[in-house]
Order: sequence, then structure tokens, then C-alpha cells
Amino acid sequence: MNSTSAVSRTQKPALNFSQIINMNAGFFGIQFSFGLQQSSMSPIYSYLGADESSLPYLWLAGPVTGLIVQPLIGAMSDRTVSRWGRRSPYFLIGAILCSLGLLAMPYSPVLWIAASLLWILDAANNVTMEPYRAFVSDKLDTSQHSLGFLTQSAFTGLGQTLAYLTPSILVWLGMNKDAVNAHNIPHIVIAAFMIGAFFSLASILWTLKTTPEIPLSDEEIRIIRSEPSGWRTTLRDIATAFREMPLTMKQLALVKLFQWYAMFCYWQYIVLSLARTVFHTTDPTSAGFREAGLLNGKIGAFYNLVAFFAAFALIPFTRRFGPKITHAVCLICAGIAMLSIPSITDPVLLVVPMIGIGLAWASIMGNPYVMLAGCIPPQKTGIYMGIFNMFIVIPMIIQIFTLPLYHLSLLNGNPENVIRLAGVLLIIAAGCVGFVKTADRLPVVPSPAR
Repeated sequence: MNSTSAVSRTQKPALNFSQIINMNAGFFGIQFSFGLQQSSMSPIYSYLGADESSLPYLWLAGPVTGLIVQPLIGAMSDRTVSRWGRRSPYFLIGAILCSLGLLAMPYSPVLWIAASLLWILDAANNVTMEPYRAFVSDKLDTSQHSLGFLTQSAFTGLGQTLAYLTPSILVWLGMNKDAVNAHNIPHIVIAAFMIGAFFSLASILWTLKTTPEIPLSDEEIRIIRSEPSGWRTTLRDIATAFREMPLTMKQLALVKLFQWYAMFCYWQYIVLSLARTVFHTTDPTSAGFREAGLLNGKIGAFYNLVAFFAAFALIPFTRRFGPKITHAVCLICAGIAMLSIPSITDPVLLVVPMIGIGLAWASIMGNPYVMLAGCIPPQKTGIYMGIFNMFIVIPMIIQIFTLPLYHLSLLNGNPENVIRLAGVLLIIAAGCVGFVKTADRLPVVPSPAR
């Protein structure tokens, strides 16, 4: 690699739309995996005998691995110099481990094995996640950040749409929805995880094949290699980044506290809520409970499909009104939607609140990163993206250890009330967006180059 082949970090060439699609294709597989977790882990835990009140504890793997892995991997990727690139090695390693975790998960014979595999699966996803977000920031000029991150959000919607919908598609193709293995896990869930393992690896390989990283210049390589290395240096870099954290990033932490606490409540308890309100059952071995799981797959697919289209539709709104107003409006829509869900007993009518949730999901996966990307130093993109993810997982950890404390006393042990709580918290998050200080004017997002 020589300096003449390196592209300036301050004036990066504009990418056309197809190039941005290829760059973000790997996010499809990552989010297919996350979609399977969101839609299937609580039912899998229930099939294996978990108690409703203990469900949050069993979801601890994702937040804790994200808290530890993502800042470390982000910092390491900032310092990585290899023939394969700066971020790419982490994509591939994470995708391979994720695929192995997905293959093993639905064959869990007991609860503790399923919980342990979720730790492995989430660690693998987290190895991939923040280097991927840093890769988008590395590759795109500031003027294309909105387009890049909202396209990434669109792939989040598409990947999770198919993940949620896969069991229903398999039933439509002829699989028996009531066929289960010896541990009560439906065969359609097992097949969905097999499909997820394929997509997780194949989509990352597509991005690696079609989208090379911008080569580091000789000067950048010299600086990286001249700096101290080792785990102590990595931890010191993380601590320094915390001390020097931009104000915008600190203020976004409060927004993310409420929005991610809410989303974790929703994912953990929506199947249980639907089982009660639509199918009038609390028995995990009943046909009605399996129907609730399929219904959640359908409405989850719908809100993620909404998110897929909304992510592109939000680009002009974000450009005109800014990410703050756009994000606040989307969160309010989702808050109202979640408050209404427990009152709906007709499955068809559930598509209405899913529109609001889909809008918010598109914004959650895009606009906070638009607000963040313009305020962090480019040479520390990986580490700051990793720290920013801590503002996702810390609310989840807080939820895990606090919700069981008042699940019975304040929420009457009723999953419907957990969904209502999520709606209230999203509206509070929308109010917190108003306190975030961003640049007076967002860079204009150009039309994709042809």
C-alpha cells in the first residue's frame, strides 16, 4: 500500500446508491440474527420452562457482551493494520461465530444451554456491529452520512422483517406449525435459525467482496504503529474517549436510556401479551401460545417492513427538519402505538400500531448515528461508535435488573402492562430529544451519484 493509493480522509469521493447498498448489505445478515433473537428467544425460554418474571435476566447476554465487547473491538479496529483492512477482519470473524451460534441455538435441550448460547451469539454480533458502523463513517463523506446510516437502517428493517416472517413463510410452504422437537421447540423455529445462519455469513461475504475499505495512507499507518499497543493502551484509549466525549453524545445518552429500556420491554413481553389478549392463554405448551408466536412474527415483520421503507422516506425529512425533530416525532408515534396494543384483540388491527413502531425503529437505527457522526474525530470513529453502543446496552442492563423488582407489585405480573410501560417511556424519550445540542445545520445530503 502506498500513499498515492490512499484516499483523503477529509474529502472522500461520493458513492452512488448501488455502492451504498453493497456497503450495507452485510447489515442485513446481522439484523436477521437480531430479528430471530427478538422474535424467538422469549418463546424458546418459555418452551424450556422459564418463569415469566425471570425473562429479563435471561436476556442479559446481549447487553453485557455489548457493554464489554463493542468498545474494545471498536478501539482495536481503530488501531488495526492488516492486508485485509482495518474493519473487515472483525466483520468476518463475527459473522462466522454468529452463524455457528444460530445453528446450535434451537437444539438447546435445557434452559441454561440456550442462555449460554445467547451469550456466544450476542458476543459474535457485537464483534461485527461497531466496526461495521465505523466502516460506514470511514467510507462516506460527511455529506453522505444521512444516506449511509439510514440505508443501514433500511437493511435493519429488511433483515428483521424476513427474520420475523420466516416461520410463517415456512408454514405457508407446508411445514407443520404444531410439530415440535423433544424440548417443545417448533420445527419452524429450528428451520428459521438455519436460514439465519446462512444469511449471517453470506451477506457479510458480499459486502467484503464488493466494498473494499479506503486504504490507510503511509502516514496514518506510521502513526498507528508508532503508538503504544496492548490491552492497557486499549483501555486507556477508552477512558480518554470517555473524558473527551462530545456534548452531543452525552445528551443522546438520556434519549437512549428511555428508548432502549422501552424496546427491551417490548421484545421480551410482546408474545406473552398477545397470547393473553388475542388467544387468551398463558400456557407455553398450548396451540394458542404458538399462534401468538406466529402472530408476533407477522406483525414484527410488518413493522420492520415499514422501517425498511421509512428509512429511505426519512432521508428528505431529516435533511429538511433535522434528525432531532424527525426522531422525536417517530418516537411519539411508537409510544402511542404501544399504549394501544393491549387494547386490541383483533389480529388484523394490530397492523395500525405497527406503523408507528416501524417509523420509530427506522429512526432509532439511523438518526442518532446521524447526530453522532458529525461530532466525533474520524481517527476515533471505532472507539466512539463502541462507546455509543454502551448507551444502548446500559439501559438494557438497567431494565433487566429493575423490571423484575416491580413486575409483580406495580405491573401486576401482567405482560400487557409491560407493553404500556414501554409506550410511556418512548414518549419520555421523545421529550429528551429536545435537549440534544447538534450542529445548527445538517450537511446537505446529495442525490446518489449515477
